[in-house]
Amino acid sequence: MPKPKLDIPSLVEEARTFAKMESAFAEPTLFGVTDGKAVGTYLELKFRKYLVDRYEFEQGNAAKGIDFPDIGVDIKVTSVKQPQSSCPYRSARQKVYGLGYSLLVFVYEKTDDPKAKTGRLNIQHVIMVDAKRTADFQMTKGLLQILDNEGNTDDLIAYMTDKNLPVDEIEATKIAEDLLKKRPEQGYLTISNALQWRLQYARVIEQAGKVDGITRVGL
Repeated sequence: MPKPKLDIPSLVEEARTFAKMESAFAEPTLFGVTDGKAVGTYLELKFRKYLVDRYEFEQGNAAKGIDFPDIGVDIKVTSVKQPQSSCPYRSARQKVYGLGYSLLVFVYEKTDDPKAKTGRLNIQHVIMVDAKRTADFQMTKGLLQILDNEGNTDDLIAYMTDKNLPVDEIEATKIAEDLLKKRPEQGYLTISNALQWRLQYARVIEQAGKVDGITRVGL
């Protein structure tokens, strides 16, 4: 019997089930591990294996850049102590118009059991951030205010320059002209400039379930 095709509602529902199971699971290989990247890789691989056993879907790879390219979703795993992760930089426009794909964010608290020599990931939040909400909060808030106040290309360029959007003058002008034709959606990530984007999720965690496009998956 063929496996069903993975879609976003199924992904969200399976993330809920998986998070409950994982929160109760004691894992020997996680004992003493403090490297967030190693924890993230462990959880992502385990979740993907869980899905492969149940669904048909296109496997992501480095070239595609995201975990589920056919449904446009990337997995992010982060500690509740410092909820952030890195993300490939494609274009400065991602800060204005969003990453171009949705995020499924697992936020965990890790504890170790010295007697059993196991580690446990208590998944505290599972949040689905729709692609339309993945732009930078302050960048989009400021640009929308300028547009609401009848700002022109000069005003928009000045604001992007002031906020250190990593673009040259030509690209800033193009973005400003595009903004006058197509307003951005209010984003809710904090995106820090670096060789890779640094995504911070505190606001997403706070706003989940309150804002259209940011879904808190009940555990």
